[in-house]
Amino acid sequence: MGKRTVIPFGPQHPVLPEPIHLDLVIEDEKVIEAIPQIGFIHRGLEKLVETRDYQTYVNITERICGICSFGHSLGFSQTIEILMGIEIPKRAEFLRVIWHELSRIHSHLLWLGLLADAFGYENLFMQCWRLRERVLNIFEQTTGGRVILSACNVGGVLQDISDEDLRGIVQILDGLRDEYGDLLDTFLYDRSVESRLGGVGYLSKQQAEEFAIVGPFARASGVIEDVRMFGHGGYGALEDFEPVISTRGDGYARCEVRALEVLQSIDIIKELVGKMPDTPISVAVKGSPEAGSRSASRVEQPRGECYYYSRGNGTKFLDRFRIRTPTAQNVAGMVATLQGCDLADVPLNVLTIDPCISCTER
Repeated sequence: MGKRTVIPFGPQHPVLPEPIHLDLVIEDEKVIEAIPQIGFIHRGLEKLVETRDYQTYVNITERICGICSFGHSLGFSQTIEILMGIEIPKRAEFLRVIWHELSRIHSHLLWLGLLADAFGYENLFMQCWRLRERVLNIFEQTTGGRVILSACNVGGVLQDISDEDLRGIVQILDGLRDEYGDLLDTFLYDRSVESRLGGVGYLSKQQAEEFAIVGPFARASGVIEDVRMFGHGGYGALEDFEPVISTRGDGYARCEVRALEVLQSIDIIKELVGKMPDTPISVAVKGSPEAGSRSASRVEQPRGECYYYSRGNGTKFLDRFRIRTPTAQNVAGMVATLQGCDLADVPLNVLTIDPCISCTER
């Protein structure tokens, strides 16, 4: 056995947009063990349900994470609606899905840009973020915000999108799809990308299932797992939905799944725009959750399944609110991909799981 050294990685590192610390046990440039540490930006947001009423708290959930902001407001609102037996209008369900899938496109384009930057493709990074700007412009046009949208609340949505604007969104996405095709060819068929990502950070299907990995990280290892398959809310109107799956289980597969999900999200939005019902966008919400009542809901965030749990106490404040985020679930899988990899591949390995530490440290 060679000499072993412990090398600290993070919490500040060029490839990490958010802080996570890893103690890497190294032997001959190979990672023998990776010990993660989190907690650098814990904000105690779950505790605030005791002092902020459930409608006000929707705005707080959006601030758990900027990239996943709409998904968090959607997940929390669904949980309260289940808790109180509220059925929202169909148009509100469709609008929620449209904003949520736009958030997925924006998140994946952001990640693809960061991936390109990590292995030195600066121009590819800029092109990904240039296309992402079009999605942010749609957010601004339809909600007034680019990161924090404040469009979802308990009972439906706060803003409508006119049929004319919906058709305009489809036109923008069609144009985005055409230009995205060139970027997709580079990510999936460029030999230098394949050589950098192929075989890096391998995770088998069995390991993914044992660690209960979620999201594109799991689907890249052949696990057929996607909350959207169950048809909750507006997703139930889709004629056929099948998650994007790869069986390679390496960094290239994780890139492939996210890259193709951008096209899938565009198709979902176009289908729902064509089926948009003419109903109100919200219902009046009165009263408070009953004491001791409990509910849970799931949302397929860009990084995977996010689980929401709430417990009422008979007042407008909740007794308990809990979120299990995708990154919190995926850290174990990330550690498994690091064991045995080269020290030089550690930054890329961490990046390929698309960690969201802000979500993890609520």
